[in-house]
Amino acid sequence: MLNVLLVEDDRDLALSVIDHLELEQILCDYAANGLEGRALVENNRYDVLILDINMPGLDGLSLCQQIRAAGDDTPVLMLTARDTLSNKLEGFTAGTDDYMIKPFEIEELIVRLQALAKRRSGQASVLRVGPIQLNLNSRQVSVDQKPVKLSPTGFKLLQALMHASPNPVSQTDLIRKVWGDELPDSNKLRVHIHNLRKALDAAGAGQRLQTAAGFGFFLSATLQDQGQS
Repeated sequence: MLNVLLVEDDRDLALSVIDHLELEQILCDYAANGLEGRALVENNRYDVLILDINMPGLDGLSLCQQIRAAGDDTPVLMLTARDTLSNKLEGFTAGTDDYMIKPFEIEELIVRLQALAKRRSGQASVLRVGPIQLNLNSRQVSVDQKPVKLSPTGFKLLQALMHASPNPVSQTDLIRKVWGDELPDSNKLRVHIHNLRKALDAAGAGQRLQTAAGFGFFLSATLQDQGQS
């Protein structure tokens, strides 16, 4: 059974789509705007994301870019009233996998969802820094092929650091990537970084998580700069 997310500010259209998808045994979560959609993506796993391109606050293209920047390779189907080549190219550049122009036939939407669900997006699903490997599909982390157990927050921190490696990520950016707009207290990031380093250290890779003094943290692909850890 497919599990999809629909992010669409036209509630009438959204309810119609959801009703038709349920008839096809397709589960559908719903968000009325991009900010709600981003929160659902961060806390759930979907087979396909359906994003409206034109939404107030956080539009579909920006949401898609943020999803891709976070390393999420869930296929994205963009709904749009824009039917020009330049608009489509803009969407594909943002990480969109497919387009449907409004108005559309629900039967075609279902066929496209089923096709997209058979494959992940073209984005990389496995991240590697030195001996550390993070699989975005299975949500598993390993060091030299030995599993490392992390909390959900630790996984998000490691994912953000691996995407940026070897460049450092500021404390502000790490907080935003992990907690979004709900800013934690000043010590929370430090505690989770400590726990992440401890888990990596137990697997023999703790020295790769290093501190960029006065800025943030980074993962080193080599051990040549471990003096800053």
